[in-house]
Amino acid sequence: QVQLVESGGGSVQAGGSLRLSCAVSGFGYSRRCMGWFRQSPGKDNEKVAVMNSDGSTTYADSVKGRFTISKDYAKNILYLQMNSLKPEDTAMYYCAASDRAYPSPAHCFFDYWGQGTQVTVSS
Repeated sequence: QVQLVESGGGSVQAGGSLRLSCAVSGFGYSRRCMGWFRQSPGKDNEKVAVMNSDGSTTYADSVKGRFTISKDYAKNILYLQMNSLKPEDTAMYYCAASDRAYPSPAHCFFDYWGQGTQVTVSS
């Protein structure tokens, strides 16, 4: 059974940093997309960062240069390092995975989702 469990969320002041983790079980990383999404009240789900099975990545314009997606293959953990946080980054953050490989991060479709971890950034 596939499970994605996020952790690392919390409250931080603007300009601070957080690192989100997503513990993955039930499958390996090979030939899958992995990604981070976020949603805040009244807003659509936003694709924050995606890593394809070949290691290529894509980021939302709003987080480029501030957020970094990475994987620890040995521990089966996906990370999202978030620096220079802004109040507009406040949201529930979700980890997601695809069921197969795709040609590029832009093509990824996500089949599995975690329960989310809350990030709150105060000004």
